[in-house]
Amino acid sequence: MSSELTAAAVAAFHRPLRIVIVGHVDHGKSTLIGRLLNDTDTLPEGKVAAVEEMSRRRGMPFEWSFVLDALQAERDQGITIDTTQIGFRTARRGYVIIDAPGHTEFLKNMVTGAAGAEAAVLVIDAGEGALEQSRRHAYLLHLLGVRQVAVAVNKLDLLGFDERRFEHTKAEIENYLADIGIVPSAVVPIAARHGDNIAGRSANMPWYVGPTIVEALDNFTVPVPDSDQPLRLPIQDVYKPDDRRILAGRVESGRFKVGDTLYFAPGGRSATVVGIEAWNIDTPWTSAVAGQSVGLTLDRRIFVERGDIAYHAETPPDESHLLQLRVFWLTERPLEVGRGYTLKVATAEHRVVVESIDRVIDVDTLTAREAATVARNEVADVVVRSRSLTAIDRAVFLPRTGRGVLLDEFDVVGGAIVLDTRQDKPADIKAGNIHAPTSAVSTGDRVRANGHRGGILWMTGLSGSGKSTLSAALERTLFERGRQVVVLDGDRLRLGINSDLGFSPEDRSENIRRVAEVARLFADTGLIVITALISPTLADRARARAIGGRGFQEIFIKADLTVCEARDPKGLYAKARRGEIADFTGISAPYEAPVDPELVVDTGALTREDALDLLLGYVEENFGINTDWENEGSGV
Repeated sequence: MSSELTAAAVAAFHRPLRIVIVGHVDHGKSTLIGRLLNDTDTLPEGKVAAVEEMSRRRGMPFEWSFVLDALQAERDQGITIDTTQIGFRTARRGYVIIDAPGHTEFLKNMVTGAAGAEAAVLVIDAGEGALEQSRRHAYLLHLLGVRQVAVAVNKLDLLGFDERRFEHTKAEIENYLADIGIVPSAVVPIAARHGDNIAGRSANMPWYVGPTIVEALDNFTVPVPDSDQPLRLPIQDVYKPDDRRILAGRVESGRFKVGDTLYFAPGGRSATVVGIEAWNIDTPWTSAVAGQSVGLTLDRRIFVERGDIAYHAETPPDESHLLQLRVFWLTERPLEVGRGYTLKVATAEHRVVVESIDRVIDVDTLTAREAATVARNEVADVVVRSRSLTAIDRAVFLPRTGRGVLLDEFDVVGGAIVLDTRQDKPADIKAGNIHAPTSAVSTGDRVRANGHRGGILWMTGLSGSGKSTLSAALERTLFERGRQVVVLDGDRLRLGINSDLGFSPEDRSENIRRVAEVARLFADTGLIVITALISPTLADRARARAIGGRGFQEIFIKADLTVCEARDPKGLYAKARRGEIADFTGISAPYEAPVDPELVVDTGALTREDALDLLLGYVEENFGINTDWENEGSGV
């Protein structure tokens, strides 16, 4: 084990426990935290005196909540707006405590704060009991997977430390928590303002024999370290400082080391880690664990972009276009079937459309009902369809890559956890009743018979770059040389197998997927398959590569937009300029050039003959007979 791994394991063992403090506005969360910090000797010297002086100047009584409420607006209104994080330590261990807002208007911040918590303290006013907002906060803890919960029943001093009132409130909240699957580790009667049952036992409540708040916190257990869970490394960015390509990101769970083969979802591309880059270090790392931000270099160039997730082969994430989410809706405009949003999970952002609302859950009564919309502060189970293939986990399995937020433009409109993924396949396929047959003719047999192996030459480029012209010339020349070859031209396929598709982003993606599947079938029979499609997005071509398998070769037919528009062999650019064609690639829709194609053919600089010679040389070099392919079984 490397020194870095040992140090990380030790750090994880001693790391602070992250707890969130939640509850209804004015039930005393910030007061509890201020008193907790004071009674554990965590506050900086002079902090209490500063709060006393501030309260005196404002003509207000001393408030422990002002220790934490740092925003001017919070002091003026007497409420917590933003989540605040601060560390403190008991005799047993350290904590990072999160004070989450309780007011209905600030539930977005509450969701943000609770999302990273490993345990929670729910604060309830003994005089008011478990109000709707308290129940809503408790349900949010349930949604976010926080199972370690202690309850602080506050303001017993205002009720004369009445034991019967405490027992009534205790029974009320315990019954509700039991209904949502949470058993509180402790229900503690407190008077936060005076410190009763915070760090020391209260003389005012001799009838209570349970733990203090500090003891309840110390009884929480630290969850299984993130480093012992399956590897998930969401890619933040790709840097090219020199001839290297460094994939940067934060290890959310698991660990990896130099020499490991990593896979990247969606798509399943793989490569071996040859180096781990870190900042401000003298000695290169040989391994990395959860919580570390790193860069890694691979033994070969594969297409990886922001939002992709690195994993080990034995523990892959789910990949799907259909997701079942549990959503907590946060905005006035309701969630509706057919509306589009952005689902943000870790570093990935996916455009999704709501396909169905399965049920809306009343967080007060815990009853479910059918509904056409989801209103503000409601919880619902919904199914969304993603335009792009998502790599994701179920929240109960890996919360860090199984929960996120929904965005409308740039605004957070809902919190979401992934309940399940759905495969958009017929029932017989789901049930395993359909199986791909094994060919009686092996790949080696086909190679020997044809004199070459099969594969896919995926030609991509702008309209007018020369894809169709070169693919036709290449097909003719290879055929005359005795090669088994076929061209799949985008326009021809649009007249047949893909005639039911339009030109929306979703239909374009489906067009590419179908072509890739057909190309793979032909390549499996030993043919050299030439495709000529614009295929404008990196993601769609990456998906085509994943379908095409080992024999897939991306060929970039390169030509500047000015060159293509000057050629305009079909008159399409002229129509697009007149507004007669919507979403035309290069004019009103983007084209994402290949990052690392197998071959670049610059038709803006080469003659047709030179471009064809370049392609022929590449095919002869890469599709000839070799012993590796001769000895393989069926399939490319």
